Amino acid sequence: MRIVKFFLLIFFILVNSQILFASSEKELRYKISKNIRCLICQGQSVYDSQSEFANSVKTLIDEKIEAGFTEDEIYYYLIEKYGQWIVYEPDFNKKTFILWTLPILLFLSGGAIIFRKFILKK
Repeated sequence: MRIVKFFLLIFFILVNSQILFASSEKELRYKISKNIRCLICQGQSVYDSQSEFANSVKTLIDEKIEAGFTEDEIYYYLIEKYGQWIVYEPDFNKKTFILWTLPILLFLSGGAIIFRKFILKK
């Protein structure tokens, strides 16, 4: 009886790990396809779009995940093929310096204007 319980325990552990692995693959597919821009629709992510390009990129992402590529490797592949514009969150480098710093500068300058206008006038 102990042997049967042992094998049942092993079986349930393996089944549970397959379910967890499958859900982590789904989450990875979702995360990557939400962060990739559809070059046809331009306002939608690949996940939201139903264009031919988006469907081909979704298939490509699935193939790369099944081949064992990591998230960064998939992003690198897509950036090499289509350019930095395909990613909604590009890396911080010389070319994207303004893209990353402009919102912070606008926020700080807006805060300084509000502070000067309302706080210092009193």
